[in-house]
Amino acid sequence: MTARGIPCIYYGTEQYLHDDTDGGNDPYNRPMMQSWDTDTDLYRTLRLLSGLRRLNPAVSLGGHWQKYLTPDVYCYVRRYRDSYCFVALNRGEAVTLEEVDTELPDGEHTCVLTRCKYEAKDGKIHGLELPARGVIVMSHVGERIKAQTIVRAQLNGVQTQPGEIVVVTGNCPELGNWDIAKAYPLEYINTNTWFGEIPFDESAGKLINYKYAMWRQGQSPLRENLVTRHWVIASEGTVKWRDTWASGRES
Repeated sequence: MTARGIPCIYYGTEQYLHDDTDGGNDPYNRPMMQSWDTDTDLYRTLRLLSGLRRLNPAVSLGGHWQKYLTPDVYCYVRRYRDSYCFVALNRGEAVTLEEVDTELPDGEHTCVLTRCKYEAKDGKIHGLELPARGVIVMSHVGERIKAQTIVRAQLNGVQTQPGEIVVVTGNCPELGNWDIAKAYPLEYINTNTWFGEIPFDESAGKLINYKYAMWRQGQSPLRENLVTRHWVIASEGTVKWRDTWASGRES
């Protein structure tokens, strides 16, 4: 529920429904649900984590960053813009982590599941106690993108190096009017994907031209080697661009 991808919850899981027929044929492999209990621990957990996915864009849109790993403990951060979700999973006995980087803002944070409180300093938690087979989930929601129209731009097929940033440039104010220094930066999601929500107000309802480029430290920007892309921005609402990087050329 906090990892990348779309969660798939099997029918009846939240009610601990299981098959006692050792994989029997239909209909025994899909038993009827005899009751509906909203007070079970698993129902509560799924409800809380579903709400987290809805409210925190780091979980639904962001990248996945490993922070701590042993045979029994796995800690990771989901990050999108200034929203973060820190998750610690322990499948073994109780353990205390001397230090773990959470990227959370300094201050007190509350676990979504247990309501226990933890203190972050310089983005780290010291002496993090994980109970046996325990889970900790902490969420920080930053400022959401607001505009008359929001374009969710997803670019695939671009290879970047540390320090390089993919941006969108175009012939409108929101994209810098072709000024590469004022282009709109995207977020690194994984080795194949850059993504960002671009707010459009002045250009909502208008035809624009755009292309992707790359900011590179100490080097000239790299632009896509194509004329331009075209899109009529919707007058309102949210739309999505799904594009593939065209081979680049020096600016």
